[in-house]
Amino acid sequence: MDHAVHDRVLTVPNALSALRLVLVPVFLWLLFDQHANGWAVAVLMFSGFSDWADGKIARLVDNQSSRLGELLDPLVDRIYMVIVPIALALYGVVPWWVVLTLLGRDVLLAATLPILRRRGLTALPVTYLGKAATFALMSAFPWVLLGQWDATWSRVALACGWAFLLWGVALYLWSAVLYLVQVGMVVRQLPVRA
Repeated sequence: MDHAVHDRVLTVPNALSALRLVLVPVFLWLLFDQHANGWAVAVLMFSGFSDWADGKIARLVDNQSSRLGELLDPLVDRIYMVIVPIALALYGVVPWWVVLTLLGRDVLLAATLPILRRRGLTALPVTYLGKAATFALMSAFPWVLLGQWDATWSRVALACGWAFLLWGVALYLWSAVLYLVQVGMVVRQLPVRA
């Protein structure tokens, strides 16, 4: 790949990732200051859609993938996976055990990074299972928030939200187990670099 192209900053996927990052405080403001749950749901839905879209565009459109995008997209995903569950737990619609499970998993995997770096790796590749877990969780949060209205459709939305949430947490934990297995293989097969 041409390094000048790969080092591009101004790409559609990077703009979408930057917009998602800017929308994090907007989501918090809508939820806590304005109590505008509908708009908060819209922000979450847009963020989930744009996360999917930026990856598709980067893979399918010439000159749209970049090193910045490879770093920015997962960083914004991690920020969402920390901020949104905590915000929804503080708002009283997601239990704290979900937040602690998600954060505990991320802290555990972050602790493996020094092990990988000592062997010359920056990180292991993202798996489809991990992507499915993130998709399920990013889908769950707007559904759970939609489930807070006092209407029949809202109860259906809440049930869908909980289905996605439980599925997402299970996949998130299983992807962590597979990641730890990969780390073990790296430790056994790659020597520590001097």
